[in-house]
Amino acid sequence: MTEEALLKGCLNNDSTAQRELYNKYSSKMLAVCYRFSQSREDAEDMLQEGFIKVFLQIHTFENRGSFEGWIRRIIVHTAINILKKNKKFNESVDIIHATGAQIREESVPAIIQAKQVVECIRMLPIGYRTVLNLYAIEGYNHREIANILGIEESTSRSQYTRAKAMLENILIRRRILHKPKQEVNWLAAVNER
Repeated sequence: MTEEALLKGCLNNDSTAQRELYNKYSSKMLAVCYRFSQSREDAEDMLQEGFIKVFLQIHTFENRGSFEGWIRRIIVHTAINILKKNKKFNESVDIIHATGAQIREESVPAIIQAKQVVECIRMLPIGYRTVLNLYAIEGYNHREIANILGIEESTSRSQYTRAKAMLENILIRRRILHKPKQEVNWLAAVNER
């Protein structure tokens, strides 16, 4: 089925089109949810709730921009709302953990697997992980993140800076981040997933 046929079928509540749409995008969207979640089960819950919203709101898609991007925005907002609802986002983080490291966004060894980077990102405290995902991976700016999460823009900036520093420390401790001569963009590794 073409994307246009899928969209039309979903608008008509056709279960075959809905199943096909889900099958087409669910693995990519599960990867998005996984970066925000504590576990695979949490990610799957986020995915299910997100696709329910996709099907309920499909009539609002205006054929501007990519359909996949529209779905992704709904999935991201669903994941954030679940985190906020469960109050997991408001966990406090000790600033001591974030001192002393300078991040090099463009650096991770060329041999790194995206899964390793995602696992390291998932080790970050939920607040740091959420801001890092929204800013560095999903492409939101700090003002948008502040609005989405109900925090100050300066809080978003500081959470992002601390998240990068903590992530670099994790990557170094796990011997994933080595010498600058072997480095590539860590964001590219994550986005390929």
